[in-house]
Amino acid sequence: MDVLRAFDEHHAPLFRFAYRLTGSAADAEDMVQVCFLELLRPDCAYDPNRAPLRPWLFGVVRNQWLKRLRQKPSVELPEIEGSFSPEHEVLKGELEEAVRQAVLLLPEAQREVLILTHYEQLPLAEIAAILAVEIGTVKSRLQRARANLREMLSAYAPKVEREL
Repeated sequence: MDVLRAFDEHHAPLFRFAYRLTGSAADAEDMVQVCFLELLRPDCAYDPNRAPLRPWLFGVVRNQWLKRLRQKPSVELPEIEGSFSPEHEVLKGELEEAVRQAVLLLPEAQREVLILTHYEQLPLAEIAAILAVEIGTVKSRLQRARANLREMLSAYAPKVEREL
């Protein structure tokens, strides 16, 4: 297996996934590094006959995240940085930060499904394989994540009056 080619192909999506799970670039980079170091180990658990590489790599990153959660039970949210840009950019930045923090506040199971679906655009079947759950479980977690986000971000939604 060509680990350098695998790194080139998969580093960016794995980093984005890890970053969105943790909210920390340093933690995300560490998790991805551990993922690729695992491929270099002589007793590596990856078997190309059992599964494609991409779901296995996402699974390793996920396992690193879960391990970190067990070691540090509270989620640390990064501080919001100030911005001195035009009003549009400020509002856009505020909304992006609100969404990012709302995603971090989702329960772990919902957060990982939402990130893999919306940000990494993985098919539901592949997400089910990564998480080792049924596809119906992925669908229900995604539905709950969307409902929770809708509720948490309702203050940012425009008020729409219904015509009677």
